[in-house]
Amino acid sequence: MPIKVILPSLAGFMVATLVVHIVGPILLNNTELYFFTMPLPWTTTPLQLLYPQSSFYLSRYPIWGVAGISTALIFYVLVSIVVIFGTLLFGRRWQCSTLCLFNGFASEVFAPAFPLIGKKISITRGMLKIFYFVRWFFLILALIFTFWWILFLSGFQFFSNPNLMSQLEIYKYLSVELLMMMFFWIAFLGRGYCYYCPLGTVLSLLSKLSGQKIITNQAKCIQCNQCNIACPMSIDIKSMAKLGQPVTNLRCVGCGHCIDICPTKTLGYSTIFLDWLYNLFKRR
Repeated sequence: MPIKVILPSLAGFMVATLVVHIVGPILLNNTELYFFTMPLPWTTTPLQLLYPQSSFYLSRYPIWGVAGISTALIFYVLVSIVVIFGTLLFGRRWQCSTLCLFNGFASEVFAPAFPLIGKKISITRGMLKIFYFVRWFFLILALIFTFWWILFLSGFQFFSNPNLMSQLEIYKYLSVELLMMMFFWIAFLGRGYCYYCPLGTVLSLLSKLSGQKIITNQAKCIQCNQCNIACPMSIDIKSMAKLGQPVTNLRCVGCGHCIDICPTKTLGYSTIFLDWLYNLFKRR
């Protein structure tokens, strides 16, 4: 029997917002903690702080000092540990639908307002194929930047121009990630960026290890299609529910909208750890 709800998404987002945007900056005297809440390979900003001659380090050192830079790096490591181990236990829902202050937060909190322009589009199979290739392209691109910085910091300086690499990554982020992401938010669908987020792709692979799945056989499916309509990632849940087979699609962010809207309570969210917890408490 799967556990339906891990944490209320909005409550998780609010706590994360309180820590990252209010409490954290006040306690650590650093208003840019936001950029240290997304683990590799989303951005190489933390790696750039390890190189004292990088443009990012030189621009922050007069403001933060050595103590501030060290604090930011420690904060980043702790966040990465929380995200990785949380995903292994609770699946992709942990980061993408509870902690992510990027696309996750915007899509859940401002969902009633989207889209601001026109009508919400339906993702076709052709568009899904395009997103499929775009997702792996951005992951490979992010890994190239990540491994370059790791090799550079390790002394393998076959292309020793860190400032150029930093600038290229900034251009990538501003042009094909931030602007496109905001375009998807405003014009089309709230979770547009989640289709090709590099961190989301990595977490989707980790969610396989966690055994993340949407259970579809808790009751008889009446094929009302409400789950497919509610799914922000265009996953065909109805077809799997008809067969009583679990949904293990890599695009699933674990938001739980399909579960909440199901009139017959056919669906449930589950991971190996959550199943273990359920059985443990059931025995008690």
